[in-house]
Amino acid sequence: MCDVCNKAFHYKCTLKRHVHIHSEERPYTCDACGKSFKSLETLKVHQRIHTGERPYSCGICKMSFIELGHLKQHQRIHTGDRPYACVECNKSFRQLGHLKVHQRIHTGERPYSCGICKMLFIELGHLKQHQRIHTGDRPYACVECNKSFRQLGQLKVHQRIHTGERPYSCDVCDKSFKLRQHLKLHLLICSEKRHYTCVVCSISFKEPSTLKVHQHTHTEGRRYTCDMCKKSFKRREHLNSHLPIHSEERPYTCGVCSKSFQQSKTLKAHQRIHTEGQTYTCDMCNKSFSHKSVLKRHVLHCKQHQ
Repeated sequence: MCDVCNKAFHYKCTLKRHVHIHSEERPYTCDACGKSFKSLETLKVHQRIHTGERPYSCGICKMSFIELGHLKQHQRIHTGDRPYACVECNKSFRQLGHLKVHQRIHTGERPYSCGICKMLFIELGHLKQHQRIHTGDRPYACVECNKSFRQLGQLKVHQRIHTGERPYSCDVCDKSFKLRQHLKLHLLICSEKRHYTCVVCSISFKEPSTLKVHQHTHTEGRRYTCDMCKKSFKRREHLNSHLPIHSEERPYTCGVCSKSFQQSKTLKAHQRIHTEGQTYTCDMCNKSFSHKSVLKRHVLHCKQHQ
């Protein structure tokens, strides 16, 4: 039995390994990077970073992992299992760490403080992102145009300008958008009377064929998969729009500067560089915009405040 925590063991050798947990001693050192560990088992797991060994594989998507615990966490994506529930609001999580971070919303705990402006944060990652405002650090750069960003998420959204990807689709009219908030604004417009209603989520449609396509999202998930990168899509047309990313062919050429692109959407986005002087004006408040799509979004809000 351990004298520190009273945990019992069947074998003396197991007890000896356990005792290191309570000690600051780290007798096991990695030959590759010099990092040291309290137990031999932890060292062996760490060494897989250097060897590339990933012995635990997901039986569904074949993704592999260094640790068994990481595989078990990943498998919950496929099973939908969320074993860690918040006692305050019943929201559930796949990982215990995610639950602990979430609970700070209810407790008000903000353990991470900015040393410059004293602003407090729930997560360490949020603090690190915030600190880039003070340092000016923008570690995420676009390989197409070299524009850089403070957050990886901001870079991913930006890259859709070059790829033409529009991951947010209207279930009513199949129109797609680069940003979730643009879809939400569109849904305000796309609200005419519809006679065909989904029994699962109650969204209504004008045509029975559109309802049928929508119902696949409840029954079949993302059934169209890219053979190149294994990314999956709910609809075939979304897959077709994605495929040119993997091709070297660039059939769409700008008539002004001769730069070529893989998709017509990307060419149209590029051509705005040459037409920056053109403006679109709101008839209600005379405010001007450089892009017609921005004007359309503005008009929605302008009407609501008239």
